[in-house]
Amino acid sequence: MGGFILIDKLTNATVAAGMLHFSLRRAQNVHWQATDIDRDMRAGLKNQRPALLWFTGLSGSGKSTIANLVEKKLHRMNRHSFLLDGDNVRHGLNRDLGFTAGLIVITAFISPFRVEREMVRSMLPEGEFLEVFIDTPLAEAERRDVKGLYKKARAGQLKNFTGIDSPYEAPETPEIRIDTTAMTPEEAADLIIDRLLG
Repeated sequence: MGGFILIDKLTNATVAAGMLHFSLRRAQNVHWQATDIDRDMRAGLKNQRPALLWFTGLSGSGKSTIANLVEKKLHRMNRHSFLLDGDNVRHGLNRDLGFTAGLIVITAFISPFRVEREMVRSMLPEGEFLEVFIDTPLAEAERRDVKGLYKKARAGQLKNFTGIDSPYEAPETPEIRIDTTAMTPEEAADLIIDRLLG
């Protein structure tokens, strides 16, 4: 058993108190249920190879723009995909999307730390995780500043902002590297699809 109190950090007033009656035991009571239809069968039905295109790069690098173009092009080719964008995911994620549906999943997250990206890679079969580094220099991303976040970070209004006062660990050996200073989003999307389907 454990008790706790919540204190307002501005006034030091106690705003809530509670007691734990028991710890969560869900992990001990959850068992894997075997199913007959697997990822390969789902992918075969869709006539495609499942993959996770993991777009990583600084805020303003062009991840979402290029990811959206890739999904539009895949859709025109009758490929089943789903785009998870960092901002949209924060509004709530449908938990049944999983990586077992045989889809081509496209993510557009800053995901600044190598260890976290490698953790996702280790969860998938060999060859299904494709790290797509949207390589845009900090000065260029800051110049674009589409959402005004760099300006807020520089003014001290946004703490722990990647690239300013929080680090970004660029991929060392991504499957795909896109230099947004040397190609258009359209060219980048075409290159990514060529590598994915080639």
